[in-house]
Order: sequence, then structure tokens, then C-alpha cells
Amino acid sequence: MRILGIDPGIGICGFGLIETAGFSNSRVLDFGAVTTKVDAPMPSRLEELYDSLKEVFRQTKPEIVAVEKLFFSKNITTGIAVAEARGIVLLVAEQNNLPVYEYSPNEIKKALTGYGAASKAQMQEMVRVTLELDKKPKPDDAADALAAAITCGYLYKTGETGGEYKFSNNRKMV
Repeated sequence: MRILGIDPGIGICGFGLIETAGFSNSRVLDFGAVTTKVDAPMPSRLEELYDSLKEVFRQTKPEIVAVEKLFFSKNITTGIAVAEARGIVLLVAEQNNLPVYEYSPNEIKKALTGYGAASKAQMQEMVRVTLELDKKPKPDDAADALAAAITCGYLYKTGETGGEYKFSNNRKMV
């Protein structure tokens, strides 16, 4: 199964594609980040993100999409921009007729480390170890996206896929 993890963001949107056949049989196929021009108007940045993500989906050919849920911090402006980027991710997944599963940062941390308050460094190390990589994936957003994909793979195999996004046309999920 090919799972595309996405860590939504307007400036940097991380992605990571894994192939998994079970708990310890995951391998990375691709990862990276889509970036937008900081000085561009928001509509242009959203269009740039949309076009880039369409290409990522076309090239990676995922079967499932795992998206990190929005975590609101103190900066509401950043939260709104991330929510807009997240909307683009959901739109592209919908256009590709793919099921989407959502996980909070704590759910991802718990799935990978057993501890919902794991540090960023602990998470990156677990992604590296799980995928048998020589070094931690960069940028951090790509590592976060891979962590979402790994979480989805783990939970999918146990039948506990997590927060399934319900499409408006009541399409049956895998």
C-alpha cells in the first residue's frame, strides 16, 4: 500500500510517500517539501501550492493520504494560513478520489514513540529508524509527513485508521 503523508503548511508543505506491508515493513519511496514565495499574495501562494501538490500526487500515485490535523498555537494568523493550505491538500486528495485519514500531532507521536509528548528530535529519529534511513529526513516538514504516513500504515493494519475524512458524496472508504 502506498501512503502519502502530508504536513500542511503555506510556506512549506512537507510530503512523504511510503510503501507498507505491515508494522515493520515500511520503506520510503519519496519525500520532500513544496514551498511558496513568501512575498507573494495569499491567493497566488495557494495556487502555487495547489499546482505543486497536483504534481506530487501525479508523480507519487498514492493509494491513501494521511494528513496531520491542524494544531492551533498562539499565533492565529499562522493557524489560518495552515488551515487554508490544509484545504488545498484535501481538495487535491478529493480530486484524485483518495481516502484521507487525519491524525493529531499527539496521535502521531504516540504511534511512533509510544509517548504523545515526544520531542521533535525523538520523532525524527523514529522516522529514520522505522524507514531504515542513513540520516534524518530533511526538511523537518518532510519528516513530519513521513511520520503521518507511518502512523496511517500502523493504524490501517490494525483496523484503527484514525480520523477518516468523510467526503460529501458519501463515498465508501477503503
